[in-house]
Amino acid sequence: MTHSPHGAYQSHGRRRASRAKKWTIVVASIAVLGLITAGVLNYLKIGPFSEKGKPVSFGQDQAQGGQAGGTDGAQPADSKVLMPTGPTAQFKNSSGTLADGTQVAVTTLDGKKSGFKGKVWVWAPKEYKDPKFAKSGFPVLIALPGGPGFPANYWMDDNLGLESSISKWYTEGKSKPFLLAMPILNPKPDTGGLYWDGSDIPGQPKMGTWLTEDVPDLMKANFRTIKSRDGWAFMGSSSGGFSGLKAVLKHPDKFKAVIASGPDIVPDSPLWKGHEKEKNENNPELLAKQLIAANKPGSDVYLAFQYGTKEKSVIPHVDKFIATYGNKGPVHTRLEVIQDGSHNAKTYVEGMGRGSIKWISDHMEGPVPAP
Repeated sequence: MTHSPHGAYQSHGRRRASRAKKWTIVVASIAVLGLITAGVLNYLKIGPFSEKGKPVSFGQDQAQGGQAGGTDGAQPADSKVLMPTGPTAQFKNSSGTLADGTQVAVTTLDGKKSGFKGKVWVWAPKEYKDPKFAKSGFPVLIALPGGPGFPANYWMDDNLGLESSISKWYTEGKSKPFLLAMPILNPKPDTGGLYWDGSDIPGQPKMGTWLTEDVPDLMKANFRTIKSRDGWAFMGSSSGGFSGLKAVLKHPDKFKAVIASGPDIVPDSPLWKGHEKEKNENNPELLAKQLIAANKPGSDVYLAFQYGTKEKSVIPHVDKFIATYGNKGPVHTRLEVIQDGSHNAKTYVEGMGRGSIKWISDHMEGPVPAP
């Protein structure tokens, strides 16, 4: 609502001083209203007060060729750290500035390995720019949405609390200070019930390669990361939970953990029709069975499942998977049951804070502060 001063004007004389006083009050009120409006517009990301669309640097512009972001000539703290490799991506602010001064930014990634081009949102905790961590690598959490997964990834909106919660959990000793990569999950809207199962379905965009190769390469190019799989994990809800679960089981050499919330357990996209062999190669049940049978040293994966007690269609499938494959050989599982929880992102963030994020963090590498 907009307010403007109005009223009848009086004759000169004894009313002049009174009017002057009133105008002083009006001008002061307008100034205060302007400041309030500016704050509201910035909060709503509207107009000239918004930071949305402005360039964002995470220090990667100073970090190519083996130098740490934001420092001159810094070298890695140890051999576990991978300094930004470049090329530098063009990130733009997507949602203003969070309460702690951090920013969510977006870029359009032209995937060299998948051949797919799409948006990826990223976020770095405030610790990333802390001088004591200037030579340290940070773990990466690739966060995948459910639903259409296109044209946006809903985890980029901190109204769901993912970014601010990671910062809070870190200060509480529950979590590593994860970098977040939040790519689109599907190449098109889910018109007609289409989805791609986060996989390379023959004849379709290679969404499996996009998620497990191109998105990690973007993070390695622009951030200080951890070389080994000990610094790489997925999280996701619903179909995104399936995609993250499958990625970790399919590539245990690259990823160590996943938080799979309300996930599908088997691939069921209609696009698999006529491609049974490839479908089986992307089936978490078969992948878990193969991983257990091989039982190779260094292939341990940590699968943190979550569901709400109201998710009646999800519960039996997750329970069956855990009973069949959980805590056998290199496959380690944990289940977070969220009382009165439903099939939604808010429920899953709540569950993460209750134990899932700490469980995977305990098995992953994090940044090491300078002595």
